[in-house]
Amino acid sequence: MSFLSLLFGILGSLLAALTIISCVRIRWVRRLPTFNQLSADSSHLRSKAEGQVELPKVSVVLASRDEGQRLENTLRRLLSQRGINLELIVVNDRSQDGTKDVLERLRAQDHRVHPIHVTQLPAGWLGKCHACHLGAGRATGDWILFTDADCWLAEDVIARSVLAARAEKVEHVVLAPGMETEGFFTRPLHSSFALVFSHYFARVNRDDPITYIGAGAFNLVRRELYQRCGGYDRLRLTVVDDVKLGQLIRRAGGRTRAFLGSADAVCHWGTSIRGLIHNLEKNHFALTDYRVSHVIGAVLGTGLIYTGVLAGPFSGTWAGWAALIAFQSLGIPAGILARRLGWSVWNGVLAPWTFPILTASLLNSTWVTLRRGGVTWRDTFYPLEQLRENNVR
Repeated sequence: MSFLSLLFGILGSLLAALTIISCVRIRWVRRLPTFNQLSADSSHLRSKAEGQVELPKVSVVLASRDEGQRLENTLRRLLSQRGINLELIVVNDRSQDGTKDVLERLRAQDHRVHPIHVTQLPAGWLGKCHACHLGAGRATGDWILFTDADCWLAEDVIARSVLAARAEKVEHVVLAPGMETEGFFTRPLHSSFALVFSHYFARVNRDDPITYIGAGAFNLVRRELYQRCGGYDRLRLTVVDDVKLGQLIRRAGGRTRAFLGSADAVCHWGTSIRGLIHNLEKNHFALTDYRVSHVIGAVLGTGLIYTGVLAGPFSGTWAGWAALIAFQSLGIPAGILARRLGWSVWNGVLAPWTFPILTASLLNSTWVTLRRGGVTWRDTFYPLEQLRENNVR
């Protein structure tokens, strides 16, 4: 065997092993159960959710800034939630549009709406983290749900999440939202994103002690655990606050279950490839804990893999073709995930060829953050040194 064949053989073996591992792990990547799919123990709990006895009280905390155009629609969907005793706390974070008017009108119409109006951001806080901190401090429910203004929830999803948490004896439930998409490659890109995070889903759902996860669209946590882990008071200058909240919960001994939101939680965020890269501009580098070495490793790794699989058929070796086939086999688990997201399996088949877009997003986020010397978020600049110093690791 030539040295070239050996290299392609190693690459193909690694990619084939990754496909097998992914196919095994997606057994633990599932959608949120319906009421009928819950276990026998949940049948008693389900009667609670349907109003036969006291309903679980959930405080929904939503931070909003200049979201007046879509905020009312989002809030009315939240107010239509069934099977829970709802408390809706909306923090208006220095909005300059009609957000305050929307909130005051809804408060007059529904006693469950509790607005908090922030006019000044205290030093040492990110705006969203400060807003979530204030909202959680006002919460009186047994559970707190952190969600976003651009996320629409099915009318029974919060009740089902509480029931699933009780059935599995966990204190934290995460839903990765479904996405409204546009453009040919956007769904394959989201399928590749799902494939990457499926490994975290599987490990969290098997109670891996060092793995954590969170999602800004749907982070549901027991209030007692939120207070015990320190909550947003410890995330004052954390850009990826949703993920890091999951880390604090895990460190405090909390157990998490993560589900694919699909149609249960639909996010109007990153609907196009350009929009996704733009929206990840402040977040993607932060996910590496601002480590340039991690970015370099990701870029080099992606470059080497794609160089290998594309050059394989031109090498004149069977191992070169095998490397390409093994790479394309990643479309199998991605296709399964695409179907679970409600999309065509072909979006998963194309997913392996969209990984460079994710790498480009990481490179763009890193370059912009380093060039600016920090992150600009909601018209406020945060120096990189300050973000690194206050980052939760």
